[in-house]
Amino acid sequence: MGQKKLKTLSVLLSLLMVFALGIAGCSNKQTVKPAETNTKEGPNPEDVGYPEKLTYWVELNPNVSVTSKSLNDVGVYQEIEKATGTKVEFKHPSGEGDQVTEQFNLMIASGNLPDVIEYSWLTVPKGPDNAIKNGTIIRLNELIEKYAPNFSKYLDEHPDIKKMIMTDDGNIYSFPFIRGDESLKIFMGPLLRNDWLKKLQLDIPSTISEFEEVLTAIKEGDPNGNGKQDEIPLLLELADIKGTGAFASAWGISPWFYNDNGTVKFGSIQPEFGEFLTTMNSWYEKGLLDPDFAAMDSKLRDAKMTGNQLAGLYSYTGSGIGKYTGLMKEKYPDFELFPAPHPGLKEGQKAAMGQKDNSIPGNAMAAITTSAENPEEIVKWLDFAYSEEGHMLFNFGIEGVSYEMKDGYPAYTAEITKNPDGLPFTQAAGKYIRASYNGPFVQDKRYIEQYAELPEQKEAIKIWDESAENKINMPPITMTAEENEEYASIMSDLETYYDEMVIKFIMGDTSMDKFEEFVETLKGMGIERAIELQQNALDRYNKR
Repeated sequence: MGQKKLKTLSVLLSLLMVFALGIAGCSNKQTVKPAETNTKEGPNPEDVGYPEKLTYWVELNPNVSVTSKSLNDVGVYQEIEKATGTKVEFKHPSGEGDQVTEQFNLMIASGNLPDVIEYSWLTVPKGPDNAIKNGTIIRLNELIEKYAPNFSKYLDEHPDIKKMIMTDDGNIYSFPFIRGDESLKIFMGPLLRNDWLKKLQLDIPSTISEFEEVLTAIKEGDPNGNGKQDEIPLLLELADIKGTGAFASAWGISPWFYNDNGTVKFGSIQPEFGEFLTTMNSWYEKGLLDPDFAAMDSKLRDAKMTGNQLAGLYSYTGSGIGKYTGLMKEKYPDFELFPAPHPGLKEGQKAAMGQKDNSIPGNAMAAITTSAENPEEIVKWLDFAYSEEGHMLFNFGIEGVSYEMKDGYPAYTAEITKNPDGLPFTQAAGKYIRASYNGPFVQDKRYIEQYAELPEQKEAIKIWDESAENKINMPPITMTAEENEEYASIMSDLETYYDEMVIKFIMGDTSMDKFEEFVETLKGMGIERAIELQQNALDRYNKR
């Protein structure tokens, strides 16, 4: 071979090596499966300190963004820096919803990763096991066991939680948000203007037929007293129907995937869902449902409530009862938003499900990426949140500022409960703590005891819990990479079609005679295969 060809070959080989190193850089320098890397003997725990600094990608919750540009400004992290010496550079994506997802995907594709990413890892393409296999994040099992004594102790004492945070391959991939008490899992359901019910001499309804009677009386009775039939009896949004089975669970189903004694079903292809849609279409035609339900946003919802028009909605205890009570009390001092039970079809019958989250929600999972050069130190830093000191900081903030100890009870100060700047509870709390939304820590029930300060809020938790069976909720299952890819492919187009058709059925744009055609179209789009994939994942979860 001539010198010129040798030189050309040498250049090509060099370029290939550079390209290979670039690929390795984008996959965060992993040459072996992270799970294998982490089984190697690391430094002794007593020799591991907190990191000097780290980078942390996390969405900035609206409860924080109204007062702060970064979590660096929040009291809990200022105190953690004092306790650990670790300087955190928080990276917050802009926007919300799909915008955050897009930025997350672009970040992962770039390979330019921070040390920690807090995200809903159960929703990532191909799932968390694949994120470990492809070198995005690391397996944490051995690191947690060795360098996270507080979190390890919690998992030992709560094996049900350990089952929830582990994948089918046995990987623990994140430090999760944990609802530390049953009372923290129930916070959403029907709410009605009880001052209007009293004015019309109506009782709180508990069945579908009673709801129809009450909503009809509100429409015809002019409870706002302006001489017009401009009251909106009920706002029921599509997200409420799909996400929590609002009103549909009176028929014993969830409209989405649910667990029927170990068998996965999709409620919207059941005859009962057709009966639910028929009823909702009847309510819509009678003017009992908000005509704008399909294009609702928070600003429009607030305008309808503060305009003294909206009688009922499906909402959170805080953003519903607390928020609107505060907004309405000056202009409408008799305003009272009261919880109604999740309705059944018959008196004494419970709804199949209300809204009851698992102990481990899918969001707020802090994973360590393969870009982190000091994973042992970062594990120790994340473990701080599960210590007693960290627990108090994340849930209550700074003693003497955001809370005071009263007879052994951490009571929020007026800075939170009666903020001098007029901030509502969640926004005032967002300046100091993360208990008002989520994060990688254990949420304390003493938070909800004080957040639900109004009698109606406390009553809501009790009523919504007692009126729903909540036995059909799906656990936090994980699919294999191949299953995840196939499932996402099926559901992408299917969900778009589903949303359009449910709205059309309720509004009467499509006759209920077409319901069977709707079911067959869903089957043709692959819903039965999606059910099968969910079933496989549930079977594996149950065997963990």
